[in-house]
Amino acid sequence: MSFYGIIGLVLFVICFLLSLKVYYDHKGKKTYTNFTKFIVRVAIFGAISTVLYVVPFFKFPIPIFPSFLEFHFDEIPAFIAGFAYGPLSAVGVIVVKTIIKLPFTTTLTVGEISDLLFSTAFIVPATLIYKHHRKFSGALIGLLVGTIFQMIIAVVGNIYIMIPFYGAVFGLSEESILYLCRLANPNITNVGWSYGLMAVLPFNAIKDGIVIVVTILVYKSMHKFIDRLQSN
Repeated sequence: MSFYGIIGLVLFVICFLLSLKVYYDHKGKKTYTNFTKFIVRVAIFGAISTVLYVVPFFKFPIPIFPSFLEFHFDEIPAFIAGFAYGPLSAVGVIVVKTIIKLPFTTTLTVGEISDLLFSTAFIVPATLIYKHHRKFSGALIGLLVGTIFQMIIAVVGNIYIMIPFYGAVFGLSEESILYLCRLANPNITNVGWSYGLMAVLPFNAIKDGIVIVVTILVYKSMHKFIDRLQSN
């Protein structure tokens, strides 16, 4: 495990503990049982999300995009947890799978930090809207808002934060990163807005669309079962 991986792991553990404290403070005098349920739910969905995030079979690049933009399904369990139990559970799932993934990082935590930020931007608005409008229309509106918000954050975040961070961590110049991008799409002319609009934006549009369809199908088939467990 690299030095950057250790630092990243410590930071994410701190974030996770803080999220638990916020949850516990928010619940006030709720019983220890409710807190235990929260931990169990996050652990279960976090484990499923981790499998989808770590196992190579469940993630793959899309040929028309740079190879470091990988498609994976780990956001689906976070969405289901968020729709069933609220946005904080979704955030817990995202943090847990990130922490577990860090020791296996191949990007010196750059990829994991990107996925954490952009998944949170995607899932939290959607689950927050659904929390206050628990209808199918509320879920669709939430998913649409989450998609738009995530794509904006992904484009701006990649251009001004993640690409410079990626270059600094790996010691790569903008020309080297541009070369990697142009291997997939020769029409990308720079690692600024050209990369953002011709790679990041369409990649996330495709990924988010597939994730939304699968999430709706899976949640629709199991939400009654989840509601039954919650009532018990």
